[in-house]
Amino acid sequence: MKVRLFRHYVHAPVWILALIEIGLFFGSIYAGAHLRFLGDDVSAMAELGPLYPKAAVLTLTMFVVMTSMGLYRSDMKLEDRSYNSLFVTSFIVGFITITAIFYMIPALHLGRGVLGIAFLLAFAVSAVTRFIFVKAQDSKVTKRRILVLGAGSRAARIAEIAKEKPKDNRFHLVGFIVRGDVDSEIDKSLLMPADVPIVALARKHDVDEIVIGVRQRRGGNLHMDELLECRMEGLRVTDLSSFFERETGRVQLDSLNPSWMVFCEGFSRSDVRNIVKRMFDVTVSIALLIITLPVMLLTAVLIKLESPGPVLYRQRRVGECGHPFDVLKFRSMRSDAEAGGKPQWAQKDDNRVTHVGRVIRKLRIDELPQIINVIKGDMSFVGPRPERPFFVNQLVDDIPYYLTRHTVKPGITGWAQVRYPYGASVEDARAKLQYDLYYAKNHTFFLDLVILLETVQVVLFGKGAR
Repeated sequence: MKVRLFRHYVHAPVWILALIEIGLFFGSIYAGAHLRFLGDDVSAMAELGPLYPKAAVLTLTMFVVMTSMGLYRSDMKLEDRSYNSLFVTSFIVGFITITAIFYMIPALHLGRGVLGIAFLLAFAVSAVTRFIFVKAQDSKVTKRRILVLGAGSRAARIAEIAKEKPKDNRFHLVGFIVRGDVDSEIDKSLLMPADVPIVALARKHDVDEIVIGVRQRRGGNLHMDELLECRMEGLRVTDLSSFFERETGRVQLDSLNPSWMVFCEGFSRSDVRNIVKRMFDVTVSIALLIITLPVMLLTAVLIKLESPGPVLYRQRRVGECGHPFDVLKFRSMRSDAEAGGKPQWAQKDDNRVTHVGRVIRKLRIDELPQIINVIKGDMSFVGPRPERPFFVNQLVDDIPYYLTRHTVKPGITGWAQVRYPYGASVEDARAKLQYDLYYAKNHTFFLDLVILLETVQVVLFGKGAR
């Protein structure tokens, strides 16, 4: 089951896990102090001073580190090779960070014994909690039971999702209801009896939610009287587009229609939101520019030494409301990469990329000059990646609703960048648009923070770089 938090869908069990671990991290300092001074007089522990500021700093640090490592993603699995290494790494990074903070700020100083015991306790209890959590996630008991009204190609996509990654889904597909003379694309084993009322089927199979997958809704195909009875019974009734958005974190193009976009919640704007986002962009940009200046200077020298040509290059991109601007990047390809004059998609193991370029692309260092674009106001830190006009003109003709992504300011990182690999084709652009539409519809400061934290993992492990 998912809950909506600041307009962003979050798996309820993941949110519960996060709250449990926040309490665990906070309490570990108190437990560590009591175990360290067990048997000593009260005055020995009193020398530590108030523990709650130290516990709060440890909790915030560990939460940020673990989120950055992707350990609060709903698709995490104990059997994945990367899971254990990420879990251990998060505690190592957290311990080093906390130790540095406690020693740099004397008021937060904590003895090594207390800190060591606190971290060992937090590590052990967190590991056990996560084991129980992941096992419970795989159980059908914790999954929402859904019944689909309709059996066309759009509704059939639910069966495909349920079959492709059954353990990743947070729903259990009970079956499909077909009424009338409709061409069914569903396996017959999943079809419910056509002559049984919907509410009776829902009661019999302990259904939690009815998903409307009917394409043609006129002429009585929706069976509104039966759906109204289901609502009166407390069952949730959800449109197919809303279901896909909630379960996949993207707006499914195949099920999208203009009426849903008009009447759905989202796509809202406010002056307060724009001011907060702009203040955040400028503040973080200036701080990041100062911190990364040595890295940028070294990168500029290495680029100049390896190959002739400019260190930076400007490339025309399409921004908010279709306004063009020049994006700044470190040059990672040969200066004659597009000698023919025709823009090309970047490919995997592209031979136009230089040796230095390959490294800075992997670490996303080539994107750092875009901080200037953010300060100027052409871009934001978070938003859809700006595309070149040549490709925009091509994609507008091939992909419906493509221009919708330009309703928000483009960003250095975005929801599509942390959820989908690097795109280098029309099909990739189509897939990434679904994530961009989700962001355009639901963007808030909370979602921006989620994306920024997940970007850390993308940068650290070079996901999707080319």
